[in-house]
Amino acid sequence: MAKYVYPAIFTPEENGAYSIVFPDLDGCYTCGDDLEDGIEMAEDALALVLYGYEKDGRTIPAPSKHTELTVNGEEFVNYVACDTMAYRKRFNNKAIKKTLTIPEWMNEEANALGLNFSQILQDALLQKFQV
Repeated sequence: MAKYVYPAIFTPEENGAYSIVFPDLDGCYTCGDDLEDGIEMAEDALALVLYGYEKDGRTIPAPSKHTELTVNGEEFVNYVACDTMAYRKRFNNKAIKKTLTIPEWMNEEANALGLNFSQILQDALLQKFQV
């Protein structure tokens, strides 16, 4: 889970839209209604594909240098950044039930204080993740 930057090739379409492809990542392509939308869609596509790589434990290829890529006509190369942790937080936020074991005295004290075990565990995990 990290932040990434990859070059993308933007191809202008006749209607003002853009097709976008990431040559370093298989199946990573998208489109946008205009340049602004294209950049936003490219960020989302990049995060989705790289999240899939992380989740599947696949090796993430190194990004090419923009000078190594070939473009035609009005095409251009633009770097696109994404944060897969932010993507996970936004789209993979389904609650999962976990069973835990603690000493009985801790349970009694926590209940007496009205503590929320789920929130405490989430806070502790985030601290461990250094997020």
